[in-house]
Amino acid sequence: MSTTIKILVVEDEIILAQDISGRLTDMHYEVVGIAPSVAKAVAILETRKDIDIIMIDIILKGDKDGIELAKIVNEKYQIPFIFLTSHADASLVERAKKVHPYAYILKPFNDRQVKVAIELALINFSNKTPGKDVFENKETIAEELQVFQIKDSLFLKKNQHFVRVPLVDILCIKADNNYCTVFTKSERFVYAVVMKKIESQLPTESFVRTHRSYIVNINQVHGFEGNLLFVGTHKIPVSKSQKEYVFKRFKTI
Repeated sequence: MSTTIKILVVEDEIILAQDISGRLTDMHYEVVGIAPSVAKAVAILETRKDIDIIMIDIILKGDKDGIELAKIVNEKYQIPFIFLTSHADASLVERAKKVHPYAYILKPFNDRQVKVAIELALINFSNKTPGKDVFENKETIAEELQVFQIKDSLFLKKNQHFVRVPLVDILCIKADNNYCTVFTKSERFVYAVVMKKIESQLPTESFVRTHRSYIVNINQVHGFEGNLLFVGTHKIPVSKSQKEYVFKRFKTI
């Protein structure tokens, strides 16, 4: 079952915070909270363990600013974050670079910039590559990347936004010419990509290619007959070349 990506907004200007929240909701993201200070943000992070991304205004009222919050996030929570700021002076940018933000938005911004920043931050975090050049080139993004892994989930693009799907809920992936379909327990996602791009995002301890056109979650296999594996309502073929490798994996479960 896919879930909406959850975002924490850290912004002390309430009107701007509400505007950001409204934009995110319209984009089908879920805002789990609005924090006006570092202390409030940390309090929310301590109680909500399902936050996928944080949008942080660099300039915050109080004794700690957004850059100091970013240090805490890096050290304790390991969640991708996006910097928001209307101040682009050199000294502030140099401080901000040192905490390795995954994306950056300069105020005032539009919906396109918010969308790009979220996708860029998630992709950079998945690739374990903080956005080294985000302050110079905010519009650069791999538009064709529609599937990537973060922790125990795949982030799958659906209707122009990403949703989070736990790996345990994925049944199988089927290739058909230049298209791939990801089947979960309740949904399916179709992409114009080759199988190898999706396969590279899957943990090999749980997912195995059984055939040139199929990858299966071995933890979801509930039976087999001959060269067919039963996964949910699907019957997945196992090719001769893969048969020994695939069935050897089942013996280790």
